Amino acid sequence: MAELIQAVRGMNDILPPETYLWQYAENMMRKVLHGYGYKEIRFPILEKTALFDRSIGKATDIVEKEMYTFVDRNEESLSLRPEGTASCVRAGIEHGLLYNQIQRLWYLGPFFRHERPQKGRYRQFHQCSAEVFGLEGPDIDAEMLIMTAAIFEKLGIKSRLTLQLNSLGSPESRHAYRTILVKYLEKNKQHLDEDSVKRLHTNPLRILDSKNPHMKNLIENAPKLLDHLDPESKLHFEQLQQYLSHVGLSFEINPTLVRGLDYYSKTVFEWVTDHLGAQGTVCAGGRYDSLVQQLGGKPTPALGFSIGMERTILLLQQTAYKAKAEALLHAYLIYDGEASFESALKLASYLRSKVPSLHLILHCGGGSMKNQFKKADKSGALYAIIVGEHEIKTRSVSLKNLREDIPQQSLYQDELAEYLKLKISRK
Repeated sequence: MAELIQAVRGMNDILPPETYLWQYAENMMRKVLHGYGYKEIRFPILEKTALFDRSIGKATDIVEKEMYTFVDRNEESLSLRPEGTASCVRAGIEHGLLYNQIQRLWYLGPFFRHERPQKGRYRQFHQCSAEVFGLEGPDIDAEMLIMTAAIFEKLGIKSRLTLQLNSLGSPESRHAYRTILVKYLEKNKQHLDEDSVKRLHTNPLRILDSKNPHMKNLIENAPKLLDHLDPESKLHFEQLQQYLSHVGLSFEINPTLVRGLDYYSKTVFEWVTDHLGAQGTVCAGGRYDSLVQQLGGKPTPALGFSIGMERTILLLQQTAYKAKAEALLHAYLIYDGEASFESALKLASYLRSKVPSLHLILHCGGGSMKNQFKKADKSGALYAIIVGEHEIKTRSVSLKNLREDIPQQSLYQDELAEYLKLKISRK
């Protein structure tokens, strides 16, 4: 027997019925994003490695340890995309979408990082993201946060999430703060773990994001970036808070909230949960006003966010909203014997043409009516549609509700189509 080949570790198959839940979440996000005026953009999963070296930063863990990078036959270094913002900016510059324009863009797809796989963190993971270019005020920051809240509200998981905010200030004020932070950390170097020692002079702000419980007091007592903001960033952050409070969107200020990527400035935010263990960040984002210029474009203010799909699905699996995603099959069409199959086949085509949103399975493979009823019930369908000798003689169709204890009905084909159309519209 040939040796079984399994999926790459940390790159998982998504199987039915879980795919229904993914489709439900994706469709809900798509509706909200379109409702706010965002347009979909799609770009390759493979990019030149230099794009991420320049945008994310060579000193970050992503570039140093986690990217899937290889040299192709043309001796060019390529990488599977570890995140989407750099690719979105590259596409915007390349196709002339950004300069002196306002763009609201969104995308959905897989990303890749060579990390230690665990629940909610995988080597191939999926994100739904949005980016806005050309707007620099706190008004668009506020609307974007309100939009993320709307997505989670529609999905039924907002009550399980908390919005956290911080400001990273301007690059200049952050550079000055970094000097102060490094001095503080150097004085307490004996309390730093191995990763933090490595980051001390390359990416010290990431130390504030450490989840090591032994460093909790050290981090809590560290100088606060919010106390060292430049006047413009301070006003921007205060106005953002005012807008969110005005619409009643609750939030917490988290002074240790930073981003793992070099290109962020001013507003940063996360939607976090305590229902998923260690992997509590479901959505993260913020401003990156210098990235477009950093990648060769004209100076362009920008901000964005990414929602982790795997963690969103884990939250959905804990809620009653799971039932909405699973009830996708409306009807299962069964028939009495080979003589009735042709009528059933014709009926299935008729119903699909008359009720375009109908999800219908036509039984195939033969078998007794009793066996077909069992398969219809097991399929999760709401109704069984029955075609037999009696139905053929009377030119009617029988309809049995598989989920409610109500009498079986006999309907003509056009009546059945209208009945199903009405019932589906109410789901």
